[in-house]
Amino acid sequence: MLDPRKVLTMLKVPLWSGLTTALALSSLMLSGCVSQSAYDQLRSQNQQLQSQNQQLQQQVATQQNHIVRLQGAIAYTVNSDLLFRPGSWQMTKRGEEIIAGYAKRLAATQQNKLLVNGYTDDAPIGPALQRQGITTNQELSQKRAEAVMQYLISQGVNPDMIAAKGYGDANPVASNETVQGRARNRRVEITVAS
Repeated sequence: MLDPRKVLTMLKVPLWSGLTTALALSSLMLSGCVSQSAYDQLRSQNQQLQSQNQQLQQQVATQQNHIVRLQGAIAYTVNSDLLFRPGSWQMTKRGEEIIAGYAKRLAATQQNKLLVNGYTDDAPIGPALQRQGITTNQELSQKRAEAVMQYLISQGVNPDMIAAKGYGDANPVASNETVQGRARNRRVEITVAS
């Protein structure tokens, strides 16, 4: 193994200015000590970790169901795609399970009024919904908010302490220019006033 001071002397680099160079040369010499198979294995592990990190970031980014503490309230936000089939306000079995979980937590200690707010993306109402009398996103969001409210009541939430309001495509949380943004905007928020 080469002595870094000898290398600096051979290169005619002054010792005081060669400290950084010596550190760089030491790193180069050490890197040559790792076998190719060990390097390849570490590189493969690094790529796997980066892939897992990207997957976790995607899961967090697409997390459909989250809780946000707001000033003076707690809001439980659930993506409408988890609660309803597209173009419907009838809750799915999965949607009922999700809302039942919230009801279990909320009904047991309910002291404050709950507000169920429905939101949609800005896509126009389709013909199937129009045949059912729903002509605007505001009407669809109102029906969805009411469906969630009624299910919460059926699960033990006090009916005198809950209200529902549909806002249609108002108050988007993401751009309606992308599929992901539209999906984020289709949501139901259950707010617990404090």
